[in-house]
Amino acid sequence: MLTLYRVELSTNVERVALALAHKGLKVRSVVVPFEDRAEVRKISGQDLVPVLVDDGKVVVDSMEIVRYLEEKFTDSPPLYPKDPARRADCLVFIDWFNRVWKRPPNDMEAELSKPEGQRDLKRVERLGRALQGHLDLFEQMLTGRDHLLGEFSAADIAAFPFVKYAAIHDPDDPHLFHKILVDYQKPGKDHPRVVGWIGRMDRRPRV
Repeated sequence: MLTLYRVELSTNVERVALALAHKGLKVRSVVVPFEDRAEVRKISGQDLVPVLVDDGKVVVDSMEIVRYLEEKFTDSPPLYPKDPARRADCLVFIDWFNRVWKRPPNDMEAELSKPEGQRDLKRVERLGRALQGHLDLFEQMLTGRDHLLGEFSAADIAAFPFVKYAAIHDPDDPHLFHKILVDYQKPGKDHPRVVGWIGRMDRRPRV
């Protein structure tokens, strides 16, 4: 059986939870404390979650796990387009999301984690504007379709757990990174497709 090591409220874990549910796969979940990753480190040699263990094989990094599930469980519903060109589009989008989209909130978290007098708040605001501006791109991508690349795919799985904070907010969520995503993604009347997509994605099952 598949075993998934996870922490509560993790955006990257939610990616894998969506993928597993879409493929109808059973998994044993091991929830580890946010502040104590000793068990994760023992299994994988590093501290980040999620970590998937499949019959002794250890896979780390959320989207690498999603690709592994696609390649291993070929008889289950697909997560990537079958057409090579569209599959390439999906992989390019995921790479852009991980390398470009995620950089501003990660840099903002690092800046805001500094002692108060050492924070560069102008840089934070500049990065925040970039994060807000990406909502316009997602709005355009959703023109005439329900998901980012047309049909539901790994592209939606990659983006949703992060972009969802534009419309979904748990006031008791303690994580600074999530607060940044709430504070600097403000969908208004110009982003109805994004809000609709978030709602559709949020209704999808997770494991």
